Amino acid sequence: MSELTVAEATDNIYASLQADNADIDAHIAALKSALAREGAKEAVFDPARLAQNNRSGRKMMQSYFRKRGVSVTFSA
Repeated sequence: MSELTVAEATDNIYASLQADNADIDAHIAALKSALAREGAKEAVFDPARLAQNNRSGRKMMQSYFRKRGVSVTFSA
């Protein structure tokens, strides 16, 4: 099985968020591994693609990911 890129892992997370967070923890772990391989410091998400695109939804997402070791920012 090939290793995921950050973009592929991010797309999997978008799909998981749309599917009521199905397998989200596995996708976060894959994203964390991809970030480490590529030397990236944080994952960047497009707020327009989030299921809950408001301030509280974004803050909750950042908090959840931070607890799992992934720093999240949002594109403008």
